Amino acid sequence: MKRIMICTLIGATGFALSACNDSKNDNPPAVNQAPEFIQGDILHTQYDGVTDDLLTAGLGATGLGNAAAPAFTDPLNPTSAELRQLAIYNNYRALVDTSPGGGYGEFFGPGVGNETEGLIPGHEYLAFMTVSGSDVPVTVMAQVPDRFDVQNPCMITAPSSGSRGIYGAIGTAGEWGLKKGCAVVYTDKGSGNGAHNLETNTAQRIDGTLSATDEPVQFRADLDKAQRDDFNADWPDRFAWKHAHSKTNPEADWGRHVLQSVEFGFWALNKQFGSDSAITPENTLVIASSVSNGGGSSVRAVEQDTKGLIDGVAVSEPNVNPTVDTSFTIVQGSDTSITEHSRSLLEYTTALAVYQGCANQAPAVRDTAPLNAEYNPPAIGENICTSLGLKGLVTGTNTDERAIDALRILNEEFGIQPEQNLLAPIHFASNVAQSISMTYANAYGRAGVEDRVCGLSLAATDSIGAVTPLTPAEEAAVFANGNGIPPTAGVKIIYDEAVGQPTLLTTSTSSSSGLADYGLDALLCLHGLALGRDAITGEALSGADAELAEAIADGIEGIRATGNLGGKPAVFVTGRADAVLPINHTSRPYFGLNQQVEGASSELRYYEVLNAHHLDVLNGFPAVAARYVPLHHYYFQALDLVWERLTNGTELPPSQVVRATPRGEATPLTQANLPAVAAQPPEEDLIRLVGSELRIPD
Repeated sequence: MKRIMICTLIGATGFALSACNDSKNDNPPAVNQAPEFIQGDILHTQYDGVTDDLLTAGLGATGLGNAAAPAFTDPLNPTSAELRQLAIYNNYRALVDTSPGGGYGEFFGPGVGNETEGLIPGHEYLAFMTVSGSDVPVTVMAQVPDRFDVQNPCMITAPSSGSRGIYGAIGTAGEWGLKKGCAVVYTDKGSGNGAHNLETNTAQRIDGTLSATDEPVQFRADLDKAQRDDFNADWPDRFAWKHAHSKTNPEADWGRHVLQSVEFGFWALNKQFGSDSAITPENTLVIASSVSNGGGSSVRAVEQDTKGLIDGVAVSEPNVNPTVDTSFTIVQGSDTSITEHSRSLLEYTTALAVYQGCANQAPAVRDTAPLNAEYNPPAIGENICTSLGLKGLVTGTNTDERAIDALRILNEEFGIQPEQNLLAPIHFASNVAQSISMTYANAYGRAGVEDRVCGLSLAATDSIGAVTPLTPAEEAAVFANGNGIPPTAGVKIIYDEAVGQPTLLTTSTSSSSGLADYGLDALLCLHGLALGRDAITGEALSGADAELAEAIADGIEGIRATGNLGGKPAVFVTGRADAVLPINHTSRPYFGLNQQVEGASSELRYYEVLNAHHLDVLNGFPAVAARYVPLHHYYFQALDLVWERLTNGTELPPSQVVRATPRGEATPLTQANLPAVAAQPPEEDLIRLVGSELRIPD
C-alpha cells in the first residue's frame, strides 16, 4: 500500500516554503525551506514495504530476477505506478547480472544482508529542478527508508549511470544505501528518457505518463509550432531526445546536479523528521557514489563541493575525462609507455564507432570473441573494412589484413586496452559506441534536433529499416523501457543521407562507397568533429563543420575533471577489460592526475580488477560469464571500505591490481573467484606513481 501527497511550493521567487497536504499525518513537521532550484510540485509517496517498496517496486528479489517483465493492465495507458515498477525492473537488470550462478542472491541483490525478498518501506520525494543558466528540467529524487536513524544520519548519492532516467542507479548505489538504512538521493543528470515526439508534440511527465499539453514535462525541443511543422514536413515521425537535443551540454553540470540532489535530500530528511532533528551536512555522513556516468558525476561533485556537503566518494568504472597532464605516462608491466592518455570520451568512442566493425573480422577477434559471430554479420564487417581501405584509413588487400590494421589502430594509436578486444564486438552490435557518438556530439556542441548533426536523426523503423511512426504502446512505455540514448525503447538512429532514403544506421548504404557499411560516412563525420579535422584527409574543417567542431571542443573542455578531491577518502574500482570507457583515458589517468595535484594529501585509492568489464549484465551470456567476474561485487566493497574509513577510521588499502579469476563454463561463482581488495597487497600488485610514470602491474 502507498499514500501519495503533493507538496506544493509556496512563493514565487528566491527560497520557497514547502508544505505537504497530508491529512493523515498526526504530527506534521515544522515548515522546511525547499531549495530555490526546485521547480513546481514535489511528489511525495509512502511505500509500505509489503505491496510496494523503495528498492524493488514490490517485485522483491525474486521478481527482479524473473525473466518475465511486469506487464501493464492497459498497454496504451499505463499508470504511473506501473511505469515506475517496470522502470525499476529494467534499470536494475540493465546493470546487474541476475542470471543463475552469477552471484545474484549470494554476493549481491536486494535480499542479501536484508530480509529474504529485500522489500524496503519508506518515503520517496520526486521533483524537477534546474541549474542556473538553464531552464531545462532535471529530475531529482530522495528515498528515505523507514529504518533511517536520525541519531546516525547517512546519505548516498545515486546519479543515474549512462543517460538513464531517475531510477538508473537503483540497483547499484540505491541498493547499497537503502540496505544500509541511509537516505539515497538520485538525479537523472539532465538526461533520462526525455523523448519528444515531434509529430504529435507528446512528451513524458515527471512520472513517465504522456502529455501533449503545455504542462511541465521532462523535455521538449526548443522549436515553436511553425518550426516544428516545417521540420515534420521534411523529416516526419522523428523524435528529439533530452541528452542529445536540450542544447545545454548537461554533462558540464553533472557535478552541480549531484550537489543539488544532496541539498534536496537534506530538505526531504528535515521535512520527514521535523526541524527538531536538525539533520545537516555537519552531522550526516554523505558518500558520493554510483557507476559509469553516475560515478563520474559524483567525482565531479566532490571536486566542486564548496559547501562541505560530501565526506567521501566510492565509484565504479567512472566516466571521467581528466584534464590532460603530459607530465606523467602510463606503463603496464613491461609494455611501452602510453603518453597520449586522457583522450576525450568523444574522441575514443567515435574511433570505436568507425573502426570496430572492421576490427571484429580480425582473426584473433573473429574466432574467439563471445557472441561476435551471432550478432555481427560478417558481410557488413567486410564492407566496413573495404570502405576504410578505399579511403586509405586501413592498410591491406583483403578483409583479414584490413581488420588486423583496424584493431592495431584502436589498440596502439588510440590506447585502448587489448583486454577489451573480446568484448568490443558485442558492444558494437549493441550500438554502444554509435549511440554515444551521436548523442554526445550533439550535446557537447549544444546542437538541436533541427541540426541533424552528420545527417543523423531519431525515429522508429520498419522491417526494412525505413522510418515509421512509433507504435502508441511503445511510446507509452518509453519512460520504463528506455535507457536515455537511442537506439532504445523502439527509437533508433536514422541516417538521413543514406543511399535511397533515410534508413536505419546499421543497415544503411554510404554514398561515398555504395556499400552497406553501417553508414560509415556518418560515423566518419562524427569522428572528424571529435578530432577537429577531416577524419579521412586530416585537413582542417571548414564552414559549419568547423564551427560545430569548435563548439564541441569547448563543450569537452567544460567537462574535464580537475583531479582535486580535497583529500577526501575516495575509491575507484574499474575492470581492466572495460570496453566502454577505456581505462587509459579514464580511471588510470585520473588517478595519476590526482597524485600530481594532491600529492601526499591524497586519499584516493584505485583498484583495477582483472577479468572484469563495464557491463555486468553481459555476464548473463554463458560465453561471457565463463571469462569474467562481476565488477558489481567490488563496487559494493568500495562502498564498504569508504564507509569504514569514515565511521571507524580504518585505513583504505593501497591502490592495487585485484586478481579475480573467471568461473569457467557452467560453474557457479564462488568466493574463490572474488579475492578481496587486500589490506596489505604484495609489492608486485601495487599501483603507484613513481616519478613521471604511473606503474600498473600486469
